[in-house]
Amino acid sequence: MARLKVLDPALSSGKAKELFTAIESKFGSVPNTFKIMGNSPALLEGSLRLSAALSTGKLGSKTSELIALAVAESNSCSYCLSAHTYVATNLMKMDTATLEAARHGRATDPKTDAILKFSTALVTKRGMVDDADLYALRDAGVTEEEAAEIVGHVAINMLTNYFNNTAMPEIDFPLVMPNPAATV
Repeated sequence: MARLKVLDPALSSGKAKELFTAIESKFGSVPNTFKIMGNSPALLEGSLRLSAALSTGKLGSKTSELIALAVAESNSCSYCLSAHTYVATNLMKMDTATLEAARHGRATDPKTDAILKFSTALVTKRGMVDDADLYALRDAGVTEEEAAEIVGHVAINMLTNYFNNTAMPEIDFPLVMPNPAATV
């Protein structure tokens, strides 16, 4: 059971209703995390806007989903692991081995591997990455623009991980649990 109030989009009004309508038109339903996040329309709108802005960036949707999995695993967020695994598997047609590697901050492609390693370094070092972390990104061909976007993707995923770990929404995707030693 959720620890914060789950709003019913049909009974909502004002800005929350407007946001729920937009989410439903995009996704076909309103995921439970958004139903709770709607208690603060400012938070829900900010989260949606940052996600939308980052979706137009250079990293692309597949890399974005892989970052989301790496960060969710690091933060032991079952909701985000479940949601992003569903999206990556069903909408982006990524294979299980790719998703499992991403959860461990790894990839077979050298550039994506560097991105995921940097993403997990941001989480474990609480943003205090060192020169070696940045050099590894540059050596893998990651541009300054992409490096900045990685920080943005990690930040938005930290927000949703922290929110879901606090609110504990009912998971409305096929359940994916974090690995037992995942917590940073």
